[in-house]
Amino acid sequence: MILPLSSTELLPKIIMGVDPGTQIMGYAVIEVRGQHVTVLRYDVIDMKKLGTNHALKLKRIYERMTELIEEFLPDELAIEAPFFGVNVQSMLKLGRAQGVAIAACLSRQIPYVEYAPTKVKQSVTGSGNATKEQVAHMLRQTLKLPPIEEAPKFLDATDALAVALCHHYQKGNNVKAGGKSWGKFLADNPGKLAAPVAGKKAVASRKKPAA
Repeated sequence: MILPLSSTELLPKIIMGVDPGTQIMGYAVIEVRGQHVTVLRYDVIDMKKLGTNHALKLKRIYERMTELIEEFLPDELAIEAPFFGVNVQSMLKLGRAQGVAIAACLSRQIPYVEYAPTKVKQSVTGSGNATKEQVAHMLRQTLKLPPIEEAPKFLDATDALAVALCHHYQKGNNVKAGGKSWGKFLADNPGKLAAPVAGKKAVASRKKPAA
């Protein structure tokens, strides 16, 4: 017996996913209604032209995140946790970039959750060791995304999309991800998560009361 979705489950939820970076930062915004996922946008914040001025990069991240928040009014932020690397200075800069993105959301009272890179990969592909290319390939199949012309650039964007989708899965809105159960779900429900990519005005009609 299939139980009908409650009125709460049918309400749209906007999730923003972020893949932190100091040169390229990926971001994605999805809308969730029950089991249905719509990709509103996924792109990157390119900071290469800012050179080595880290302060300017942090300012750019904060400003762009604020613009995205005002445009899409996300309910929650899902952000990838920095992975431990050999270069301590790089780790510190990456942590600052992540912190600025989080601060932009907290300034609008938007809660956030961190996910380890392996958790994100496991949730989306079934393997915690999946490559960026494999993650992007699975997302294109699952969400029916159009071909990506600038693949290297958009691997950061698809990583952010994976973080947002991972967060959706952790809320119990999907069967157990990974392995045979994930493949079986896709086989049994080929159109369950299919969704067209929406434009800038995808959430124009969605309103929230002023804080």
